[in-house]
Amino acid sequence: MPTTLPVPIQFELPEGWRAAPPDEAGAPGAAFVARHPQSDAGFTANITVDGEYRPDAATLPEIAHESVERLSQAVSSVEVIGHREIDSADAPGFTQTLAVSAVVGGVHHDLVQSQVYLSMLDIADPRKRAVIRLVLTSTASQHPDVLGDFQGFVRTVCPDTGVAS
Repeated sequence: MPTTLPVPIQFELPEGWRAAPPDEAGAPGAAFVARHPQSDAGFTANITVDGEYRPDAATLPEIAHESVERLSQAVSSVEVIGHREIDSADAPGFTQTLAVSAVVGGVHHDLVQSQVYLSMLDIADPRKRAVIRLVLTSTASQHPDVLGDFQGFVRTVCPDTGVAS
């Protein structure tokens, strides 16, 4: 069953990408899933969005490391191949890129995950910190072709204040 985000956000999907029910897309814990129109070697690139309140003092790099630890329990191997902090007063963030070896649908795939973690304050209660995670998963060979779409998607993510612009 799809989850809801702790804070409302809005975003624009890249051209051609289509929303998919998280359960049907194999991402039942996600609040949102979008799929690329073209598969590569039997794997369809996807963008997932999830998030949670983090009342603790964990830093975004620590939260990203927790994600790697969880993922390593579900796949053959995972390696962090890059990371950096995003310095933004509105929504500080952290990005990491992972090389993932996994069996999906009975077939082995070499995948790449680009993960973005954004720290946002709850508009209704600014004392509450939410962490929103945006993830692009694609085959290693398709990653260079879909990364620009994901970066464009990330640039459109912002809090949904309910005010029409």
